[in-house]
Amino acid sequence: MNKRLVEVAQFAGVSEVTARRALNGSPQVAPATRERVLRALDVLGLPRPTAVAGERSPLIGVVVPDLQNPIFPAFAEAIAGRLNKRGLIPVLCTRTSDGVSESNYIDMLLAHNIGGIIFIGSSYADAGVEQGMALRDRGVPLVLVNPADENADAVRFSADDADAVRQALTHLTGMGHDRIGLLVGPVGHVPSARKLAAFAAFWKARGLPSTDWVPLVGHSLFSMESGASTAGGLFRKKATAIVCGSDELAIGAIRGARRLGLDVPRDVSVTGFDDSLFMGAVDPPLTTCRQPVVRMAEAATEALTQQMQGHRAEPGVTLFETQLIVRGSTGRPAQQPLM
Repeated sequence: MNKRLVEVAQFAGVSEVTARRALNGSPQVAPATRERVLRALDVLGLPRPTAVAGERSPLIGVVVPDLQNPIFPAFAEAIAGRLNKRGLIPVLCTRTSDGVSESNYIDMLLAHNIGGIIFIGSSYADAGVEQGMALRDRGVPLVLVNPADENADAVRFSADDADAVRQALTHLTGMGHDRIGLLVGPVGHVPSARKLAAFAAFWKARGLPSTDWVPLVGHSLFSMESGASTAGGLFRKKATAIVCGSDELAIGAIRGARRLGLDVPRDVSVTGFDDSLFMGAVDPPLTTCRQPVVRMAEAATEALTQQMQGHRAEPGVTLFETQLIVRGSTGRPAQQPLM
């Protein structure tokens, strides 16, 4: 215990005597100093004293599906910075190849009396029934950013997927494309379902029968290789352009086009979604719908802190407008047959 006390004192920047007094609830210790000592316990993975065990920890879980898709680190960074400004400590939790999942992280976070959790691109529903019930029973403040499922009982902030698709389709049809494919995530993925609904509504409004556009819809895992394979099938069906549900899928679609000997944008066009890091530097630079990461991060952080302060959270989704960033991956359709 003495060794642990030394570690806590060093981390908090106080003497061992002050650390011991803070842990014993001594009135001689200033509240700010006591809070630093308690935070040191949280960060070092040590339990708080029984007298304060019921208090919320300043640790905030930031849960993302992976760090391969660059949009997730972008959100995590933006949210972490805003949590720090509020005196809160972000704890990044991501699935790993050796089997650490959302459920594992939730169990660990609950063990430290976590102050709240922000899920990015996933949700507590992904962790399992038992963990979801534990979060609700403990009243842990929760906020979801671009959740993969419905979560009607939670506070959610999402990019406006439908409007993003309309922007991309308007851009492509304006250049003369009339055989446009849609490449989105797996069936059941809520943002992908919203994009598909907007895609269908766009063509329906123009009197195009479903038999014309349905064959040009592809569902894929969110990876470049899966995107390349699925996009290749759409190009073989004579799609002259593809609207993709993420930048990762869009880069895969460009790879799929090149495997068929097609040039982007001379032969076919591709649009993405996210405008994640370096999309202006890929070859060709990607036309994509930009998510307002900073504004969404600020809204999510504010909603979480409001819950932590005891304010009731009204479940529902707030949609944020995206912006189409036109670059070099889109152009007028080729005049000659593609293949």
